[in-house]
Amino acid sequence: MSLRIDPAEVQFSAIRAQGPGGQNVHKVASAAQLRFDIRASSLPAAVKARLLQWPDARITADGVVVIKAQTHRSLPMNQAEALQRLQELVEAAAHVPRTRRATRPTRGSQQRRLQGKALRAGIKAGRGRVTE
Repeated sequence: MSLRIDPAEVQFSAIRAQGPGGQNVHKVASAAQLRFDIRASSLPAAVKARLLQWPDARITADGVVVIKAQTHRSLPMNQAEALQRLQELVEAAAHVPRTRRATRPTRGSQQRRLQGKALRAGIKAGRGRVTE
């Protein structure tokens, strides 16, 4: 399931990048901060609900995704990377996990497990003190 994010729903702001980088990092606001409001977006309701329950530090309590990209030296490249990360987050939330159905172990697997336990117990019992 491929969901496209409407660029009109994404807000970018240019901020100063952190870390080393010489004079350029102190003069130019080349890092990009992306803000995406989940509740006001055009995503399907099921995807919105999964995103809002997602255990991710980038999603605020208000339901806004905040992504900061600062790996590149140029602002357009950082904006593209932030948008790519948002797209990956939305696609991960769009994936519906399969529901687990409870199954019972087969008789053969139970017997193999017990044989393995008995073998291991025999090995450990042989490690004791030697008595004559």
